[in-house]
Amino acid sequence: MDHVATRLIVVAVVSGALAACTSTQSTAPVPAYHNRAVTRTEGGLQVSTAVLSPGESTAIYGVPLADKEIQPVWIEVRNREDRSYFLLSPGVDPNFFPASEAAEAFAGSASQDHKIELDRRFRTLAFRNPVRPGETVAGFVLTNLNEGAKLVQIDLVAKERARTFSVFVAVPGFEADYKTSQVFKRAADPQEATLNYTIDADLRAALEALPCCATNKDGTDDGDPLNLVIVGGLDDAFPALVRRGWGVTEQKWSGAIWRMIGAALSGEAYVNAPVSDLYLFGRAQDLALQKARDNVHQRNHMRLWLSNIRYHDKPVWVGQISRDIGTRLTIHSPTFTTHKIDPDVDEARTAFTEDMMYSQNLAEMGLANGVGAAPRTAPRKNLTTDPYHTDGYRVVLVFDRQPTSIDHIQVFPWITPYRVVHAVQGTPP
Repeated sequence: MDHVATRLIVVAVVSGALAACTSTQSTAPVPAYHNRAVTRTEGGLQVSTAVLSPGESTAIYGVPLADKEIQPVWIEVRNREDRSYFLLSPGVDPNFFPASEAAEAFAGSASQDHKIELDRRFRTLAFRNPVRPGETVAGFVLTNLNEGAKLVQIDLVAKERARTFSVFVAVPGFEADYKTSQVFKRAADPQEATLNYTIDADLRAALEALPCCATNKDGTDDGDPLNLVIVGGLDDAFPALVRRGWGVTEQKWSGAIWRMIGAALSGEAYVNAPVSDLYLFGRAQDLALQKARDNVHQRNHMRLWLSNIRYHDKPVWVGQISRDIGTRLTIHSPTFTTHKIDPDVDEARTAFTEDMMYSQNLAEMGLANGVGAAPRTAPRKNLTTDPYHTDGYRVVLVFDRQPTSIDHIQVFPWITPYRVVHAVQGTPP
């Protein structure tokens, strides 16, 4: 509640300064990026947002913003409520670039007339408050550059009211592994018949009936254990992942492969490094995500497959998560490189669960059987011959759009010897 109160104080301060402004604001021109904008509605507010590619931002602003690590985010707000709203730019990016600062970065030794024109253009394109009742306002917030995907948080505040929209947006110009837009479209409007469970015991049975592991393309050899289930989608689970620093991986094209090899040899960072294909439901992963560190050798990564299971109408993703602790060359991968995984795959599963507890969107969690135990004394191996051991459980994480504090996360009463469960319940393990 403290952050809501803070926002309302900000509104009280800025509303007085802007109260005298009564002219209707015109929207920015709507080029092609408007067609891929993501739209959300709550109450009488409708917001749409899209992230510009480097080429689009150059065409609109007349200067190469990406060269300065600046990325415009287009936001449109349609207000059909009874009070004026204000967009808080720091919510979109705490280190956003004001229009004047960004324009000055490109002024250089230009003539005074050119500097004035540059400043005018940037200010004209910027999103400008307020959004009065009955108005539609559109403009850009200049953020720091992201590749792959961007979490756009839109905080709109009014007198005694605040609304927040967390929107997961694909960044154009980046070849993400397995076109996320197609995957999410299939999640929202599945082509195959789905099984929607509303009874927890039925969900558990369905999850425990899934295969233990991902496989090779032919399905003849088992690979990494399927130790993760994510329940949710664009409105809850994926914003939570991006908020905690998870990003999409790049497709395995020649440039990415050579960059991966170079990074493996030099140890430099590659935050969108590709992952190899594993298979489930007769297809390679629908989505691969990773949380990279300062060098290519270390990262947490996951592969996710969209299943035909739903839980209270939410899509259910079956996945594999592990922690990479090194890289090496190998003949067992088509890229000739692979990450060596930490043999304790349960640690990566638990660390991810704890990470998501801080995301504000994790509503319920628990453990189900299905992987099968592999003790330290008799570990199994994945497809690149790395050994791993596990207690045999898969974690089930249910996300919700509404924020949930850590002490209010619910726990499925399925399997109790789990240290995160005990931490939440306040009982000794």
